[in-house]
Amino acid sequence: MTLSRLEQLQQMLKAEPNDSFLNYALALEYAKVKDVIRAIELIENLLSKDENYLGAYYQLGKYYEQIQDIPKAISTYTKGIEVAKKIKNNKAIGELNEALWMLED
Repeated sequence: MTLSRLEQLQQMLKAEPNDSFLNYALALEYAKVKDVIRAIELIENLLSKDENYLGAYYQLGKYYEQIQDIPKAISTYTKGIEVAKKIKNNKAIGELNEALWMLED
């Protein structure tokens, strides 16, 4: 029997529950199976433990947009921009700013 990607990630997380990448990947898998609420919970939890995991801000903002929670999307992008500036990641700053501008149009 072949495990689904979701099941594989869940098993890997049993061994390394605090692995930021694995938690992020699991959230993306939940979103793929249309469980955006679970994806949001996982990324919020990830960011509470690892606020410098920059890719998560963009994705979390997009998930908030999907469920029409625009204020949370805006605050997520804004927080991501602050973190990106702190760690001097100009690419992330640009991507997050663009997402923010698209919402504010």
